[in-house]
This record gives sequence, C-alpha cells and structure tokens, in this order.
Amino acid sequence: MDNNKFSAIINTFSTSQQDLMDIAAAVRYDIEEGLKGNTSSLKMLKSYIGLPSGQEEGKYLALDFGGTNLRVVLIELHKNGKFTILKKVAKPLKVAGNYDFVGKGSCAKDMFDFITEIIDEVIEGNKNEEYFLGHTFSFPSSQTNIYNAKLITWTKEFATSGVEGQVVNDLLKESLSRYGFNNVKPIAVINDTVAVLLAAAYKSSDTYIGSIYATGHNTCYFESYPESNSQPMIINLEIGNFYKLAVNKYDTILNNNSELPDHQRLEKMVSGRYIGELFSYCLQDGLQLEKLPDFTSIDLSTILNDNSTTLNDVKTLITNHLSIELSTENARLIQTLAQNIVSRSARIVAATYCGILWHIFPNNIPRHNIVIDGSLFEKMPTVTDNMHEALHQVLGSDSAGINLVLENGGSILGAALAAAMSK
Repeated sequence: MDNNKFSAIINTFSTSQQDLMDIAAAVRYDIEEGLKGNTSSLKMLKSYIGLPSGQEEGKYLALDFGGTNLRVVLIELHKNGKFTILKKVAKPLKVAGNYDFVGKGSCAKDMFDFITEIIDEVIEGNKNEEYFLGHTFSFPSSQTNIYNAKLITWTKEFATSGVEGQVVNDLLKESLSRYGFNNVKPIAVINDTVAVLLAAAYKSSDTYIGSIYATGHNTCYFESYPESNSQPMIINLEIGNFYKLAVNKYDTILNNNSELPDHQRLEKMVSGRYIGELFSYCLQDGLQLEKLPDFTSIDLSTILNDNSTTLNDVKTLITNHLSIELSTENARLIQTLAQNIVSRSARIVAATYCGILWHIFPNNIPRHNIVIDGSLFEKMPTVTDNMHEALHQVLGSDSAGINLVLENGGSILGAALAAAMSK
C-alpha cells in the first residue's frame, strides 16, 4: 500500500469553505434561472400544492407507492400536527414464486387491481362512506395539477406495461370502479420529497425545505413567488441532477461507468446508492486491484463506527472483501478515506440547502427547520456534525437558527395532508 498515493486519494475528497460557498451560490442561481424559464440544472417541478395550515382534520386514505412495497393507511388528522393511524396494510408488489406485478409480462390492470384489493382490506369493504385518497408516487411524472400525474418512465427495475404515459389516478379510479368502490376518490398525487415537507410543516410552521438523503437524494422547497402573481406552491427541485460541482478522478470514473452518464451528477457524489461505489473505485486504484470491489454505504458506516485503537472492525471488513491483511496504520488511512467521502457528501448537501435558504430569504435568514428523511441522515456517523459545520461555514451566525430535523414516515402523513388540502 503506497501511503503517499493513498493520502493523495483522500485529499481529492476535501471540500473547502470556498467550495461550499460556490455550490450554494450556484444552486441559488439555478433556482432563480429556472423560475424565469431559463436554462437550469434543476427541473423546478411544480407540485400544485402549498403548505398545510395545521388545521387539517378528518379521515383520509393515504397510498404510498415508492417501490415494490406498497402501503395503504387510513389516517385521521386532528389539527395542530396531531394524527392517528386507524388501519394500515403493507404488501409487496412482487413475491417470488407467487405473484409479480412489476416484472416483464405484468400489466397495469393487474397492478392497480392489486392496489384496490389492499384499499378494500383497509376500509373493510365499506362502499358507503366517502373516502378521499392522497397518493405519494415516487416515480418520474409530469404534472399539470394536483390530480393529474402522468408517469414519464418507470425506474427501480419496474417493467409493468400500460402505465407509462398514463395518469396514475385515472388507472386507480378505473380499478376502484371495477370493484364498486366509487366512494373512494383519488384526488391528489405528490412526490415523496413533497410529502416529507407537508408532514413536517403540519407540525411546525417554520418549515419551508424538505429533503430525502438516503439511497437517493432530492430536495423541495416552498416558493412564494413574491415578484409575480403565480400561485405559491412547493417546488420539487430534483436536485440530484445539479451538476455545477468540482468533480475528482473517481467521480468521473463512476459517472462514465454508470447507467446514465452525465445524469444525476450531484446524486452520484452524495447518495447512499453511490458513496460505497466511490469508495470501491478509490480502493481499486489505491491498492492496485484488478477487480472492482463491491463496498456499500453500510460498509462505510461500519468503518466509521470503529472507534477502537486497533481498528479491528475495519481490518476484518477489508479482509472479508479483499483477502488483504492490513496494518493498523493502513486501516487508519482507509478509515480516513471513508470519513472524507462521507464528509464531502454531507457538506455538499448542506451547501445546497444554503443556496435554497439564500433564495427564500434574500435579506436575513430567520429561525428555520430543514426536514430530512433518509437513512444516511439518520444513521451514517459524522453526517449531522459535518452538515452543521458546513452550514456555519456558509451562513455564519445565521446557521445558529437552522435546525436539521429528522422526519420519518412523511410519505403517509404527507399523502393524507395532500388529500385534505385538495378536498
């Protein structure tokens, strides 16, 4: 192991205060250009929904459709951030050897009839009471109002025919009608990031930014349109596609070898899906390995959690993956590499939040909650400390009033709130 070379690799993941300031400024610029309809790396997708008042109440159905595991919940809102889960049913869309509603050969009718059967189970066959349904749908969609979300393309290995190009609420309504559930009315579709912001804003009014920092990464914010007559609403930035970033050799290798080169440049530098892969490319180069190893963000968490003087957990992990015995000194270098990759991720994400804050509050930044859902934010060692440090480096004393708040389960509560607000 060439310690000098390894140290050089580690240093390529350092981020200076100026780097963070540049990222924040570029995010603000792209938001403001995107609002004008000019070229921007941010998609600036309209959600067609604002922030909850906190006075929402009543019973609603919430459908969380973000992957192969579906959840349908009957939830009662009690105002002032309070709610009760009355009934919940969760089922996978695919069970090996039993059924598969997402693979090749599957079709829209069967998929949505399966969803209707779950709804039937939640409302216990009740065809008399009226239910308004909100739907968190976490796939790329074009939307012209809160109801009308048309699937652009499947992701996450979905291949169900007859859904792409269709309005998902129309497909659900058709299925509900086939089963005689005309009393169930799908009225709102939102992105999972928007759902996180809605859920948090229901509990606290000082909340205008919602983010997911996990396997993938995205952020949304509330746009008031102070200089136009446009309807204030939450804007989904699709910030994973932001590309005004200083990349290193390993970012370039990962990007060139990815399924979609030059797409999702920010996400490839910060999200759980990619930081383990970045670590793998670094080790392949630093240790002169013929084959690319397969490290994940969970492995990085294991490495960072080893606080022992001998770093036995780090040594064991590397031995298991690569059949290499490390000295403590070399294990320390590998741990430092993992720390720098994770640190860069957290610092870049925090810098993007600063750019959004600069846009929302151009004069001075008041006390504010940034709500974040996701395993990287919740569980990865050093992430929150690095984010707070980066906020301070960019915002100075204003950072003291910024709270980073974990919001778990926002997809369900957010969907119910979307239904309540739309009704």
